[in-house]
Amino acid sequence: MIRSKLDEDEYWNSSKFKAFTFDDEDDEFSRLKESKQAVNSIRGLVEEEEDEDDVEKVTWSGEPVGSISWSIKETASSSRAAGEIRDQGFPKIDTTPSLPKQGSNYSLSSFFKVRGKSGSSQSFSDNWSDSTTRMFAPELRKPKSEYKDYVSDWSPEETVRRMHRGKPYSLEKFRCLKDKLLLLDKAVDSHDGNVITAVLIFLKRSLSKEEILFRELVSRQIALQHFIHFLKEMGEQKLLLELFKSLGRTEDMAFLQYKDHLNIKDEVQRQEYLKNCISLPFSADDASHVQDHYTLLERQIIIEVNDKHMEKAGQMGIFKKYPRKASILNMPIITTLYYSCFYHYGEAEGTYSSPANIKKTFKISEKQYLLTALGARAKQKAWSDVDSLFTTKNWLGYTKKRAPIGFHRVADILQKNNAPIQVLQEYVRLVDDPEMKLGLAQKYKCHDVIIDTYKDLKDRQQLMLYRCKVDRGSPEEKKIDDILSNTQVRWKN
Repeated sequence: MIRSKLDEDEYWNSSKFKAFTFDDEDDEFSRLKESKQAVNSIRGLVEEEEDEDDVEKVTWSGEPVGSISWSIKETASSSRAAGEIRDQGFPKIDTTPSLPKQGSNYSLSSFFKVRGKSGSSQSFSDNWSDSTTRMFAPELRKPKSEYKDYVSDWSPEETVRRMHRGKPYSLEKFRCLKDKLLLLDKAVDSHDGNVITAVLIFLKRSLSKEEILFRELVSRQIALQHFIHFLKEMGEQKLLLELFKSLGRTEDMAFLQYKDHLNIKDEVQRQEYLKNCISLPFSADDASHVQDHYTLLERQIIIEVNDKHMEKAGQMGIFKKYPRKASILNMPIITTLYYSCFYHYGEAEGTYSSPANIKKTFKISEKQYLLTALGARAKQKAWSDVDSLFTTKNWLGYTKKRAPIGFHRVADILQKNNAPIQVLQEYVRLVDDPEMKLGLAQKYKCHDVIIDTYKDLKDRQQLMLYRCKVDRGSPEEKKIDDILSNTQVRWKN
């Protein structure tokens, strides 16, 4: 719409602000009118925000601003502040206005009134009872139902369920033995090892006598196994011994006492302790193992003392050529046998360090002895000793090589110890299975064995193919040519 020139002039020449003149009304009265307008505008903003956001103004303590309790606290705090100012000796100021003020319909309390649905003003105290009005205030205290996680009034089933789910729980309310055992049974029914162990720890700590717990665990084997495992992990040997004793498990007591030898560092004291362990109530097989352990340690101490002296004196050249890298004390029986085969091979059977004596004393099998002795002698490149290990004589005096462990294993050990090709071929040739023999010969490049095997198999084609793989002019090529030119061989292809 196009404005007329008259309207435009009136718009630009008019203003809502008036210039100061001495003809205006009283200054105090004009201030009152301006303050009234300001309060009205603020009140409109507050009501508009409450209508739009429906948000209640509260103090830090959660009390609605403008309520009766808030007004009382504000008045009291103002009075205390005024009293403190007076006490400090400030001069009193006359606050009486010079002109009488007209009564105003607006006050600070009316500023905090809310408007109801009917348009009438209501105070907070009135509006508090109105169920239709939404109130928003910070939650200062949770209802008792929400504090259930921190109240220990649950049943054993609920307690175990909370423990299983990782929620807060308390076991202190279970004070009588009946409740504690019921709690343990529910923990076992949950099939949760952590829950069972936690309950067992509680019972161990809360029961006055440990015998009561031991007696009740007899009929609860799952809980008993968890308790034994817990005591072993925690190293409570004394309590574990008492538990085994009350259960009548003498062998477990013996093993537990036998295990304590690991904590003894001095070898002589450990030997004496093992000697005492022989009399413990072991089974027949276990008692023999304990006896062997004692005998082995006794022999190791003798060998160690003697070899250390010989090494220091330089009386045995083998210690110079192959210095000892570690002590033999507390080593397994097979390690001791290997040590004996390495440093004391060929000694008379009557000596403690003799391999034959160790084999006989500890009843080592023939296969185990051959494997250990073969490794030790091959390490020293003593090929004659290796040969003697597998050479046997029959009743007619004929010699024959025999390997209970299999010649393929012998060849493998020899190859790992860098045996010469002549020694290696000798044992590869003794393998019975042709395919295995060919595989080993090709793996270890035993050309003579491969050529002889193809000849025995009468496989002319494979022999001709292998001829292309050997070096020209080598003895192997010449050998293949001689075999191929032999008319007495009946080839199958």
